[in-house]
Amino acid sequence: MAGQIDPEDSIFESLRRQDDAKAREEKTRMVSERERALYEKQQRRLGELVGNNTTLPATISSVRVLGASHTRSSFLKRIIDPILSANHDRPYTLSEAIRETQFAVDKLHRLDIFHEPISISIDRPDRTNPSSTPTDIDVYISAREKGRIAFKTGTEAGNAEGSAYTNLFLRNIFGGAESLNLNASLGTRTRSAYQATFEAPILANPDFRGEVGGLASSTQKPWASHEEVLKGGWAKLRWLARGGKHELGYTGIWRQVTGLAEKASPTIRGDAGDSVKSSITYSVTNDERDYPLLPQSGYFTRSTLELAGWGPLQGDVAFGKAELEGQGAVPIPIPGTEGNSGVAFTTGIRAGLMYPLPLGFDSKPQASRINDRFQLGGPTDVRGFRLGGLGPRDGTDAVGGDVYAAGSANLLFPLPRLGPEKPFRIQAFVNCGRLLALKQSGNEEGELDAKLVQQSISSAVAELGKGLPSMAAGFGLVYGHPVARFELNFSLPLVIRKGEDARKGLQFGLGISML
Repeated sequence: MAGQIDPEDSIFESLRRQDDAKAREEKTRMVSERERALYEKQQRRLGELVGNNTTLPATISSVRVLGASHTRSSFLKRIIDPILSANHDRPYTLSEAIRETQFAVDKLHRLDIFHEPISISIDRPDRTNPSSTPTDIDVYISAREKGRIAFKTGTEAGNAEGSAYTNLFLRNIFGGAESLNLNASLGTRTRSAYQATFEAPILANPDFRGEVGGLASSTQKPWASHEEVLKGGWAKLRWLARGGKHELGYTGIWRQVTGLAEKASPTIRGDAGDSVKSSITYSVTNDERDYPLLPQSGYFTRSTLELAGWGPLQGDVAFGKAELEGQGAVPIPIPGTEGNSGVAFTTGIRAGLMYPLPLGFDSKPQASRINDRFQLGGPTDVRGFRLGGLGPRDGTDAVGGDVYAAGSANLLFPLPRLGPEKPFRIQAFVNCGRLLALKQSGNEEGELDAKLVQQSISSAVAELGKGLPSMAAGFGLVYGHPVARFELNFSLPLVIRKGEDARKGLQFGLGISML
């Protein structure tokens, strides 16, 4: 019959396709190895040249970037021009010329638009050129641009949440290392999220970037009997400086507390509806850990300040918020074990304070809302408690607090037979925390005043140090995946305050920032 396919032909065609795929993969590997070998040979020759002629005078007369067909020449000019001898007040030695060129290449690397390696070669200009001098050198930078479009789908893990996503990434859009990132995801808690982010280096500086973006999301918060819908945008500046990575941003966002559960508490119902947050944030992050998701040594600090609704910012909510986070890891040597034993002791701390402020140019501070208050408890901060399990409650709802502090101490051991090189660990931990709310009863008209806010803040901070904090201890298995950290722990709550929601037994946690 017409249209029939011989099964043997189908089998041979399938095998041929598999062979073709293997051949393409082998060809790609061989090309990559050849490029790497050529790069290493060039670097050796360059090293020999510099080693034998380090103090020779050199004049960089020209620098050419090869293979940057989609990158604007005016953009590259900002990186290349500063190293030309014509822009220096004194001549280079050859070693100085190479070092300055390597600084420029390092900038090209950090723009994330070129594949590694980026190679450097040096040549003498044409001797017949009357404008050349005996010390002139021409520098050639050979690069290969990364793909401009990337599309992928998959799953990812965030703090106590998993999701499936679709992502479209556009690189080097206008030839100046700009990028556009479009993302859509469906998650276990975030039912839907759509986000677009445009980022570009400022003045061709990879350490100084600007970003604008927008989002629309819907997130279920069962510990507080509601769903939160967000729509808004932001603009940010990021730069590297002393003390780490700095970020300054403005956010304007419309929030809606909706989808209330039938048994939602009066506090949640009182905050239901719409609100607009207009805020400025500033943060400093310094991460010196060897492996952030499963550190063996180093430290991490992050401080964040946010100012919302005060003065010209307007909006519907007004507050000042400060948060501090830190973590340290110390390797523990084991007698008789050479090198890294894989045993480490880590400690972490988090603390935050929210200060009610007058809205706009008013004089009366605004009471905080459920959208803005801190939540504490769960597998990513205080293990042994459910999400939002610590702090003030109204009925079964976790209504959040305005002041908190939490800490953790962990001892990590490699699994027997796997060794310290594998990202698996057994951990024993003790963690604790407290979350408190300010007194917001106000005067007879229900309004807050500055004096009452100051007294409430002082009282809450003093209360943090009274008595034992809520506490839990336990042990478990940790897996440091490149995307997120996975934990399966057995937890035993040791100190529980009235109304708090503890969890004894097995608890699974996944996140990218865990206490």
